[in-house]
Amino acid sequence: MGLFDWLSGKKRPAAGTRRQPAAKLREQLLAINRDTAPFVIRDGGPEGVDLVAEWRIVDARWYEIFAKAGMKKAFKVLMKIDEANGELRAVDQEWSVEWRAGIPTLALNAEAFRGQKWEMSFESVTAFREDLTYGKVYEYVFKSSEIKKPLQAVTLEAGWIWKGVAFARL
Repeated sequence: MGLFDWLSGKKRPAAGTRRQPAAKLREQLLAINRDTAPFVIRDGGPEGVDLVAEWRIVDARWYEIFAKAGMKKAFKVLMKIDEANGELRAVDQEWSVEWRAGIPTLALNAEAFRGQKWEMSFESVTAFREDLTYGKVYEYVFKSSEIKKPLQAVTLEAGWIWKGVAFARL
């Protein structure tokens, strides 16, 4: 581990881990996708990167959960595979979300955040239910690490360096 790796978010694979080919790394990252996860990992072509991991905030099956949670920000991780240096370079992006009639509208956050971020939103609501019982109606916890930790784990297991980028090129 380098002297400032903890500050930049750089993570290195365990010593002796053999680096997998870039195509295999990409395949393993896409394999993280599952229907029950509140995020999706997809091709990043439209953004000019290799892969994008983001909350499923516009997915019909998930937006009601995000709306009830009152999510004000959407979180993305843009990733680019740097074969020459054996790194998966990642930058975090944040978008503001406006809810209109329960449907999300995404807009770029005026704060224009780019870099490395850790964020957590949570809420628990207790109230009377339709059957007149009193109890927990819903509870949620959304953490940026919920997206980033599986990405980092797969990257390191594949023998690649996870490099968080803030100011340098992706």
